[in-house]
Amino acid sequence: MKKTPTSLVLSTEREYKEVMERIDFLMRKGERNLNEAESQELDVIAIAAENYEKRHYQLPMPQSLEEMIELKRFEKRIKQKELARILEVTESKLSQILNKKREPDIQFIKNVYMKLEIDAKFILDHV
Repeated sequence: MKKTPTSLVLSTEREYKEVMERIDFLMRKGERNLNEAESQELDVIAIAAENYEKRHYQLPMPQSLEEMIELKRFEKRIKQKELARILEVTESKLSQILNKKREPDIQFIKNVYMKLEIDAKFILDHV
């Protein structure tokens, strides 16, 4: 572990796990119960853990509109039924689109752009 006053760079899985245990400990104490040093420590180690995750656990970019929609659903932690409601389509229509049995229509694509905030260029490149 390389440590500087305001940053920390994690270089091994073991260091990452130790930092995650420390984050868990500090979070269980509760934000209001942390002293100034613990609060600063939490900020530094949380950023270090996030940077480690970006380097070692990066998910591949979705290769289709359907994959991107599924990724957004996963990020929002919602079920397909809720996603259908958000996109203003029936569950069966959403299922057909996600399984590539039906082409998305303009209104569906517009809702995907506006409600899931998927980049317009990505949508155009993958429709």
